[in-house]
Amino acid sequence: MTRPLLLLSAALLTSTSLCAQQIQRQLGDFDLKLGTTPSRSMAQGLISPSAVGTFHGGLDVTHASGWYAGQYAPSMGLTSASAFKLDSYLGYKQRFTDSLGYEAGLIHYTYPTLARPDTHALYGGLSLLGSRFGGALNDDVSNRTGTLFADFGRVPLLDASVRVKVAHHRLGTPYTIGDGSQVDSFNDWSLQLSRPWKGIDLDLIYSNSDLSGGGCGAYSGMNTYCDGMVTLKAQRSFF
Repeated sequence: MTRPLLLLSAALLTSTSLCAQQIQRQLGDFDLKLGTTPSRSMAQGLISPSAVGTFHGGLDVTHASGWYAGQYAPSMGLTSASAFKLDSYLGYKQRFTDSLGYEAGLIHYTYPTLARPDTHALYGGLSLLGSRFGGALNDDVSNRTGTLFADFGRVPLLDASVRVKVAHHRLGTPYTIGDGSQVDSFNDWSLQLSRPWKGIDLDLIYSNSDLSGGGCGAYSGMNTYCDGMVTLKAQRSFF
């Protein structure tokens, strides 16, 4: 935990370029970003979501060749109700034209304060005409997950950014419901509309899964809840 925090502090103290949610500095062929939201395109849609009410942030380093690496903490575990989580990633991104590019990488999920094994995910995708389409495969033995992700950017008709995620989960050990039936796999999805308002980032999120009733006991997906849920989140950055 000490090393990521030292890196974040050093970047914060030496940065000279300031924007709403990121501090950025150019060092030769390297571009450094420190922010409260993930700065990486495909990884931004596939890393663990930020826990509500927790301190979160990360550091991203990009080389002019297209290689990049970074760490993002969805939760720093500063409160008794939260645990320290850290997503580390390494990838490569390149553009063919201004409207077409590709990206691929590896994410390493760690939980330093929890007694659970680390996991990995391979991800990749395309950027096309301002939209991004990606996918990932997670090797968690207890819940192997395949995820598809689409970010359509700002949609003029809605005057908001639109993101969609769909995931298929296969459990390592089937979950037995009270009636004797078992759940060995399930699907979940989310739709997110985002837009800034007077310095505040507003997110309207609809999430759901194909589990219901007693089957929800098996749920361990990307959403907070198994059942359909509409969430309005307002977040204001300190810098």
